[in-house]
Amino acid sequence: MPTDIEIARAATLLPIAAIAGKAGIPSEALNPYGKYIAKIDTHAIPGFQSKPDGKLILVTAISPTPAGEGKTTTTVGLGDGLARIGKRAMIALREPSLGPSFGMKGGAAGGGYAQVVPMEQINLHFTGDFHAITSAHNLLAAMVDNHVYWGNGLGLDTRHIAWRRVMDMNDRALRSVVSSLGGAGNGFPREDGFDITVASEVMAIFCLARDAADLEARLGRIVVGRTREKRLITAADVKATGSMSVLLKDALMPNLVQTLEGTPAFVHGGPFANIAHGCNSVIATNAALKLADYVVTEAGFGADLGAEKFFDIKCRKAGLKPDVAVVVATVRALKMHGGLAKDALAREDLKALEAGLSNLARHVGNIRKFGVPAIVAINHFTTDTTAEHELIRHYCRNHLGVEAVICRHWAEGAAGAEELAHKVAVLADEDEADFAPLYPDSMPLRQKLDTIAREIYGADHVSVSPRLEARFEELEAAGFGSLPVCVAKTQYSFSADPTLRGAPSGHIVPLRELRLSAGAGFVVAICGEIMTMPGLPREPAAERIHIDAQGRIEGLF
Repeated sequence: MPTDIEIARAATLLPIAAIAGKAGIPSEALNPYGKYIAKIDTHAIPGFQSKPDGKLILVTAISPTPAGEGKTTTTVGLGDGLARIGKRAMIALREPSLGPSFGMKGGAAGGGYAQVVPMEQINLHFTGDFHAITSAHNLLAAMVDNHVYWGNGLGLDTRHIAWRRVMDMNDRALRSVVSSLGGAGNGFPREDGFDITVASEVMAIFCLARDAADLEARLGRIVVGRTREKRLITAADVKATGSMSVLLKDALMPNLVQTLEGTPAFVHGGPFANIAHGCNSVIATNAALKLADYVVTEAGFGADLGAEKFFDIKCRKAGLKPDVAVVVATVRALKMHGGLAKDALAREDLKALEAGLSNLARHVGNIRKFGVPAIVAINHFTTDTTAEHELIRHYCRNHLGVEAVICRHWAEGAAGAEELAHKVAVLADEDEADFAPLYPDSMPLRQKLDTIAREIYGADHVSVSPRLEARFEELEAAGFGSLPVCVAKTQYSFSADPTLRGAPSGHIVPLRELRLSAGAGFVVAICGEIMTMPGLPREPAAERIHIDAQGRIEGLF
């Protein structure tokens, strides 16, 4: 089997105007970035806003393991499968971050014969959206420090400046820094730090904004710090909103690409799900819903993070009503959740598989708590056995009340996802979804966090220090109690301990920090040891990525 990049390189891509034509997008709405990528100006599409919405299908997964699950691959395969059975389908994905592309993953555009292309551009600089977001974020940081330097007319308490800097790369050395050293001409020294761009509030705002006006209003509400009297200071107060919006103006248009089989795909925005809300942009999702009858989107990592935030943050804020949720699992990953080591996964082990099904069961149960019908997609690996597949299908049918479909899109493309496409279309068309968020806006912030921990993670309670109890009270008193909570925690477990696989119960979730994202419209609860600036692994993918003698990129998968 050729590598992902070899498959992508061998594909014959259609001109982006032809892909746009499939989606009903006229040439007047295209802003091409070369032959195979374009930004879409939806204002140039006749009657766009009056078009009815299509069906919204979420692809999520079990808790990730080193064995791999294939959520993006399944999203692409399902989109292609729907097109194969005659449905007008589109895909809506996040943009990959350079951090994981050069770190753990080495790329994130699907895999095998279920990819979005052009793969190299999507995984690298693409259309520059992340650079624009990084620049807008750091412009605000520069304007905050500049305001302090020139007299601090707003009275910012420099001990409580909340706006850190960002960059789109994993760099643990920048987590905690001291800025403005070197003398009075460089400003006032203070403790600072960097987050990765995908954890930036500007990224969250970018992905949750409905349009340019909403974007600018949200940017203005960003809280950058407070005075000694605890009055909040915003980006609007330091007069940064207009210039930040200018930097983001072109980036706000969704990016149109294609799958290997020519299905139109929007790839736009990219907040991480373990430290942010993990969904592509509302603008891209809404555009796809107007252009297609079925829209397949994904939410990052397992359903405890990505799907919960998709439902409780994105759908709540954007008024979206998902019709179906697909939970992706693999035999290999389920056996890891059942206790097997990675080097033992190639052999059949029904006992370990049965034990690992507890992880799948909790994710499926959690999806149902939002009133959305679920179906399980078993992403096929060559080491799977018929007995293992039958065990999963029997368990899902008789214990979970859902279907489990064996999918071979990685090796076969759309043909390998045809059965899944038929079953998903039937579920979506039955209109059985009765979607509702997990908790109401009126619930207090502390209780919202407790509800997520108890109902989604299976935890006993959240451990909160007196300092953080006071922080909850401070946020409630300041008028932010109606916001949803975005939990930042490890993606590898329902708990805050990444080594606890399966479906642990009765554990304690340790709350480490509360961050207000007033512009995005949520409160970030940082739990356990999760870092908002990741580090590179011992052997980063960057060591393998290079340009060959023919000028081609190698090492991206």
